Amino acid sequence: MSETHRYDAALAADIEARWQDYWEREGTYETPNPAGDLADDSGRAQRPTKFIMDMFPYPSGAGLHVGHPLGYIATDVYARHQRMTGHNVLHTLGFDAFGLPAEQYAVQTGTHPRVSTEANIRTYRTQLRRLGLGYDQRRSFATIDPDYYRWTQWIFLQIFDSWYDPEAGRARPIAELVRQFADGSRPTPDGRPWDELTAAERADVLSGHRLAYASDAPVNWCPGLGTVLANEEVTADGRSERGNFPVFKAKLRQWNMRITAYADRLIDDLDTVDWPEAIKLQQRNWIGRSVGARLDFPLAGADGERITVFTTRQDTLFGATYMVLAPEHPLIDGVVPAAWPEGTRQAWTGGHATPADAVAAYRKQAAAKSDVERQAETREKTGVFTGAWAVNPATGEQIPVFIADYVLLGYGTGAIMAVPAHDSRDFAFARAFDLPMRCVVEPADGRGTDPATWEDSFDAKDARVINSTALAGSSAEGLSLDGLDVAAAKERINAWLAERGLGEGTVNFRLRDWLFSRQRYWGEPFPIVYDEDGVAHALPESMLPLELPEVDDYAPRTFDPEDADTSPETPLSRNEDWVNVTLDLGDGPKKYRRETNTMPNWAGSCWYQLRYLDPANGEKLVDPDIERYWMGPREGAPTGGVDLYIGGAEHAVLHLLYARFWQKVLFDLGHVSSAEPYHKLFNQGMIQAYVYRDSRGFPVPAAEVEERDGTWYHAGEPVSRELGKIGKSLKNVVSPDEIFAAYGADTLRLYEMAMGPLDVSRPWETRAVVGQFRLLQRLWRNVLDEATGEVSVVDEEPDEATLRAMHRAIDGVDKDLAQLRFNTAIAKITELNNHVTKADRVPRAAAETLVLLIAPLAPHIAEELWHRLGHEGSVTAAPFPVADPAHLVDETVTCVVQVRGKVRARLEVSPEVSESELETLALNAPAVVDALGGAGVRKVIVRAPKLVNIVPA
Repeated sequence: MSETHRYDAALAADIEARWQDYWEREGTYETPNPAGDLADDSGRAQRPTKFIMDMFPYPSGAGLHVGHPLGYIATDVYARHQRMTGHNVLHTLGFDAFGLPAEQYAVQTGTHPRVSTEANIRTYRTQLRRLGLGYDQRRSFATIDPDYYRWTQWIFLQIFDSWYDPEAGRARPIAELVRQFADGSRPTPDGRPWDELTAAERADVLSGHRLAYASDAPVNWCPGLGTVLANEEVTADGRSERGNFPVFKAKLRQWNMRITAYADRLIDDLDTVDWPEAIKLQQRNWIGRSVGARLDFPLAGADGERITVFTTRQDTLFGATYMVLAPEHPLIDGVVPAAWPEGTRQAWTGGHATPADAVAAYRKQAAAKSDVERQAETREKTGVFTGAWAVNPATGEQIPVFIADYVLLGYGTGAIMAVPAHDSRDFAFARAFDLPMRCVVEPADGRGTDPATWEDSFDAKDARVINSTALAGSSAEGLSLDGLDVAAAKERINAWLAERGLGEGTVNFRLRDWLFSRQRYWGEPFPIVYDEDGVAHALPESMLPLELPEVDDYAPRTFDPEDADTSPETPLSRNEDWVNVTLDLGDGPKKYRRETNTMPNWAGSCWYQLRYLDPANGEKLVDPDIERYWMGPREGAPTGGVDLYIGGAEHAVLHLLYARFWQKVLFDLGHVSSAEPYHKLFNQGMIQAYVYRDSRGFPVPAAEVEERDGTWYHAGEPVSRELGKIGKSLKNVVSPDEIFAAYGADTLRLYEMAMGPLDVSRPWETRAVVGQFRLLQRLWRNVLDEATGEVSVVDEEPDEATLRAMHRAIDGVDKDLAQLRFNTAIAKITELNNHVTKADRVPRAAAETLVLLIAPLAPHIAEELWHRLGHEGSVTAAPFPVADPAHLVDETVTCVVQVRGKVRARLEVSPEVSESELETLALNAPAVVDALGGAGVRKVIVRAPKLVNIVPA
């Protein structure tokens, strides 16, 4: 027999290349909008919509390995199925192309980041095209395209020119706030009329409200990367997520996003989206909403100065015996006296001559520790006395003020009232520094009320408050919490604080404002300039995009990765001609200085879903009608958003949180109708691969490892095997190009979808790929004669068994594809294909059903077979088969017959069998007669058609 028409790797490659060219030439995957540049009159825009997205890929120089396409193939399969079931599907892919890898490569080689990044994008596009992914390429872009980041800069300016109105519960233009200050309806912070404030003073006032603002604050400074990092970019052990460099605390002037204003909405709106509960929980925990109270502790001897704390246990105020500030707290420098107060204990000073010396030394020590290290429960508690005293407002006692690294500036107010009897960390600190402890919550475990006898603190939320009555003649006279339960005590203290102007019940969040500056070159420039007074001014829209200038050196200032005292010098700051400019911003030409930081790599991915909708629009961020058509609120999605978003779970509190914040600001300002960016989120698992290590623990090339009798060898030496990530450094990379060459893209697609449930990680096994290749070869033989290449199906009606197999497969595959159960869909297609293979003659209806069912999963071979079967249009546009319920009913079902609870017989009966008929069949079954042994029957329980239970007399 001639092998000319056999489905092999060469034929697969030819088929796949031809159909990829056809799809591109015919615009098969171009998706119309209801209006605008991408509209057409095909009628597709009138169908129900389905907007399907993958998380942005970053185009690395290594190209794709077989683990990367898992999510891309999944969304493509789902998108194809949705097209075939009557939806107008938007599916495309862009590239998140700013960021550190390209810049680090530029530093090492001198190659402009754009050059290397665009080369990487070309490689990715080639590999993705080879996979047969059905993207609308007209909608694709990269974040480094000036036409794209023009709008990233525009969104930044919308945020900069906005403030959050807590009374309205939404963002409003900053111009409305200015009008309130100007007409006196909102007083200025110091009470002066608005027109008496200088321009710089007005800017400072507005900066306290703007959703994007610059401030001097402690930040995560990473010398090894030459930039600051957001909290979310620092690992649990205090190192940079990228590069694993040490991260220190430093005080720098940086841009921030006031994401904290949206904390409540970011939590509450999680109830409106269809996301995995694990991701929702991570976001809720990261935002960290706590109900408690704000309390002010006056500083002794400092008229009007107060330390503000947030606590969830305001009921224990009478037990506060000292205070602790975070080492970075801005109040410290103003309260530290020149000398130690008389009687200061030696243990409190850290051995330093003055409070200033002690504080400076301790701050340097604390800056070298990560937040996780500082809060470890098992760490010995350290700190120093500041020399300052505060007044407990409930007791009137003066209590010492310490700094200690177990208190973080990023949580609450960066200050705590320490109640050592009822907090384990405070208890350990009090023991270390010999500080007093007072029990104010009655222990229920018989330990007594003297904390000096305790091994650890006692805390209970359902106990009774004790030792909490103000002394007669004190400023708090009349305040008593004794005998109240904790909840009632909290209510009482909240009311008392409010009456005295010493605080109030409030809600606090763990979430901090988003640090938005990076001291790098390869990022979006800020559309901000500063005048001679240092006041920030937004560039007008006509000056956007503000493009990156050329620089001679892409590296930040020379730095020591281990030195917290280094400071950044950005590449942009060295281009004087670009930094210092004369501009006319509406009031005549003036000299300005540009912002020399750049935006973080997260900026471009905060809003890309919107640009996919309307990529050619040069006048607006997105046409409102188009945004509403694809993303607007709808049944089941009250806050709108993308219909399906697939990506990794590692972005739970980075990209996903930031994108939600930007979307909500744009919603508040009326630019979009959807308050959430992504309605349904699905986290795909990871494709892993075996890592082989030699006796030193070093990875060896996986492709060179041999297995003999259950042991693995490399170069004749035994090696260990473990399952891990796929990566160049682990020497276990498998390129999709290798699989394309050996089997074709359709086989790779099928294998990755068949490996297991999409949300579960699974090991790559190259030897197993052939199984899916054989499925396609059998499908090919079921339709075509391998000797002649002619269609071999017959125009005959399928027999009853084939009809049942067909419609069971149609029903099951349709449901599985809709629910992303691709592995079980492939199993059902395989079962039908095997059934058809056994037939001497393959009915056309069965062959066409198989082709349509597999089309979303293996589109190239499906397209080829569909056309060879005589169809003109693309299989992509063919309707997905619909199951006939009449053929879904099994001809027979198995009925289990039990006697005394033991199975004695199995009967094949009609699904429609009556109870009386089934009882008769069961009682007359020979095995049942033998089991009864002539005994009478006391009771027969019938559950037609699947169970009969016989109880002998």
